[in-house]
Amino acid sequence: MKIKCEVYGCLCSLSEFVINGIKADQDDFGEQGDASPETADEYCCGDMQFTDKASSPAVLEKYRITEEEYRQVCEKLTGLLSFGRCGWCE
Repeated sequence: MKIKCEVYGCLCSLSEFVINGIKADQDDFGEQGDASPETADEYCCGDMQFTDKASSPAVLEKYRITEEEYRQVCEKLTGLLSFGRCGWCE
C-alpha cells in the first residue's frame, strides 16, 4: 500500500491524502472533533481527536486495501489528527 498524508499548518486538516494513487477522504476512516469543547476558549479546541470507525467492504475496495492496511491508515490518521488542546483558530 502506498499512502501519502500531510497536514496543513493548522493541524486539524489534511492538505494531501492519497492511498494507492486515489485521492482519499478521511471521513471514510473515522471522524474528527473536539472531545472536550467545554474546556476550550472561544475559537479554540479543548481536545481535538480523530476517532476511527469500522471498515466497510466499499471502502476497502475503493482504495484497494486489506483490513490490516485499513487499520494502518486509521492509526496514521489518529497520530496526525489527534493533538489535544489547540488555539490555532484564535
